[in-house]
Amino acid sequence: MNYQQTLEFLYSKLPMFTRIGASAFKKDLTNTIILCEALGNPQNNFKTIHVAGTNGKGSTSHMLASVLQAQGYKTGLYTSPHLKDFRERIRINGKMISKAEVKSFVQANKKIIYKIEPSFFEATVAMAFEHFAKHKVDIAVIEVGLGGRLDSTNIIKPEISVITNISLDHTNMLGNTLKEIAGEKAGIIKKGIPVVIGETQEESQPVFIAKAESVGAPIYFADDFLMVEDISVKNNMLKLSVYEGEELKYPKLKSDLTGLYQPKNMVTVLKALEILNQQKEFNIDKQAIYSGLRQVKKLTQLQGRWQTLNVNPLIICDTGHNEAGIKEVLKNIEQTAFEKLHMVFGMVKDKDITKVLSLLPKKATYYFCKPDIERGLEAEELLKQAEVFDLKGITYNSVVDAKNAAIEKAQQNDLIFIGGSTFVVAEAL
Repeated sequence: MNYQQTLEFLYSKLPMFTRIGASAFKKDLTNTIILCEALGNPQNNFKTIHVAGTNGKGSTSHMLASVLQAQGYKTGLYTSPHLKDFRERIRINGKMISKAEVKSFVQANKKIIYKIEPSFFEATVAMAFEHFAKHKVDIAVIEVGLGGRLDSTNIIKPEISVITNISLDHTNMLGNTLKEIAGEKAGIIKKGIPVVIGETQEESQPVFIAKAESVGAPIYFADDFLMVEDISVKNNMLKLSVYEGEELKYPKLKSDLTGLYQPKNMVTVLKALEILNQQKEFNIDKQAIYSGLRQVKKLTQLQGRWQTLNVNPLIICDTGHNEAGIKEVLKNIEQTAFEKLHMVFGMVKDKDITKVLSLLPKKATYYFCKPDIERGLEAEELLKQAEVFDLKGITYNSVVDAKNAAIEKAQQNDLIFIGGSTFVVAEAL
């Protein structure tokens, strides 16, 4: 198989969550364990940081990787889903795995793939672990795909575990309450390994504390220690200062991730790095922290987080796609100067669509579209549900058609926002 045929094999032969949803989610670690044993357990050959959470885990993972890179560590980064290129999922120092290596991994392991029939995600996790081991990374940041306890990535023994926050998402698989979802995320907390929780939340806090105590894991709630002040966005840079009590610990930090939700993630990252620094193998100085946070997009190639695609008219996309994520997007929209708001919007079937629609601004023109995946919600159905909330707009045959229509209708001082689903953003990019 050539590279394209290899991708088609992965996409079509293996159950893929992004394509078909819950039926692709394997609720145990057996396949991943078998695959990795066949590869010689590569995940044991390098150090890791494990990152879970409902929102913010992607940004947090990229920030951590960026700082580690800036310090000079050879840094692996495994994330999902990808936006434009499958290989985005597996990077070392920002560089994607090569097409030849994707092809050779599948070719070498085709027999066992046919035998155990892993999911797409299980196969790509094994591919990432082998890639990082082969290239002898110093450390790899591993982002959980879904949940935590039963996620394929949960066979690693990390230096530190990180959980960003908890909100309602994937309730058909993870539970209908914040407490239940927190229980799944808490599954990455392991014996004796420190865990940093990004946000203190009333429902989830006791769940995390109980799990950490049961396995003797030191637990730190980042927002108990660090506080952000003087937040501003200027010249496409987020600026802030971070205090610990009365002490100014990180004055005038800057980040190229400008979403107003990023300060929460930065606090999580800073606390995690402080804990990592307590281990004798690591020495991450303030210069690396400042440098890494300032150029996350450059060092890791992160896309889709409050990303500006155009000016005049201003076009911005963001991958926030659940209730909590959309609330953060709307805060950013409120802080943005524009005359009229145009929303290019699409969703997938298994989200809480009515909750998201109830939050959206009525004073906007909507361009409803369906992301080009099996899970995509038909644009006509989305329009029908949107009309219940007095949202006005029309449907388009594709994300690109909707985007082009918005560009055609928008004036120079208008804002076009593109989102509702990671897959809408992927197609827009």
